[in-house]
Amino acid sequence: MPSTFTTADAVDLAVLERNGFIESRHVGAAVVLAADGSVVTELGDITSPIVPRSTLKPFQALASMKAGVPLRGPQVALAAASHVASAEHMDVVRTMLDAAGVTEDDLQCPADWPQDEEARNELVRGGKGKQRIAFNCSGKHAAFLWACTENGWDTATYLEPTHPLQRSVASVIEEYTGESVAAWGVDGCGAPVAAVSLTGLARGIGRIAKAPSDKHADARAATIATAMLDYPWAVHGNGMENSVVMEDLGIIAKSGAEGVLVLAAPTGAALALKVLDGSSRAATLVGLTLFAASGAIDAEKVGDVLAKVVRPVLGGGRPVGSLRLAAPVMALLD
Repeated sequence: MPSTFTTADAVDLAVLERNGFIESRHVGAAVVLAADGSVVTELGDITSPIVPRSTLKPFQALASMKAGVPLRGPQVALAAASHVASAEHMDVVRTMLDAAGVTEDDLQCPADWPQDEEARNELVRGGKGKQRIAFNCSGKHAAFLWACTENGWDTATYLEPTHPLQRSVASVIEEYTGESVAAWGVDGCGAPVAAVSLTGLARGIGRIAKAPSDKHADARAATIATAMLDYPWAVHGNGMENSVVMEDLGIIAKSGAEGVLVLAAPTGAALALKVLDGSSRAATLVGLTLFAASGAIDAEKVGDVLAKVVRPVLGGGRPVGSLRLAAPVMALLD
């Protein structure tokens, strides 16, 4: 059976300490690439395939735009988003559905409650249940549907791997990562999801991030990079990790389920990491630290961001420990 790397090929990335006792360990792998694509930092296995989950969304958004979808402003960011379904998020997705000439019923992502508390309470007060538009991938799915209506493709089968749109997604992923897809599966939202290496994933997101300054780049890739940074709230949510990182540091940040994270600077320098146990708790701490250690971003500013997004370890409502970097990461800071 195809598999990602094993614990034998992983390294300690972070530990959780409670009252002086190491309670948990997060192991995984990470790679930082320079602007020219060369490896700057390598921890663990960076060549075996991983399933990138929602970190593929910028590439999926690019495929939709290459299919003729005229996304604008926050619509671009929502197509690449894992949003919390605030009222603002859902309003933008509705503009996309309206422009495509489809409805919320045409979305094939699962129904869900908004992660945004105010939006969730509004549904409850209105006597409504879970909604497909509230699923975190609804912006991506709206862009998929819009691509179908722009091209006369079947909207009922837009998630099938053989659908013209999904074939375009596969082509974009292979073009930008520089790799053949190692395996295909079905993501949580129902869309096809490709397995590629951490190195390929970092290479791909770095190319998108660099596109605005690269005269040879696809203008649609440049639009995606620019929109994600112009509308960071749309990519995740106000106060959420990815949005805070993008807003405060001016770099692309995109999380994926099962402990995956990508970061990319406008220069094209990029990072990809996978926490092997699937937890996302340590991803931003480790990712930003490694990216700063490589010189891609300002270390002092990273400290300010981490103070906002890393949750304290509490006991009885009081701080009793911390999530901190493991020895292999600390060694890179000396």
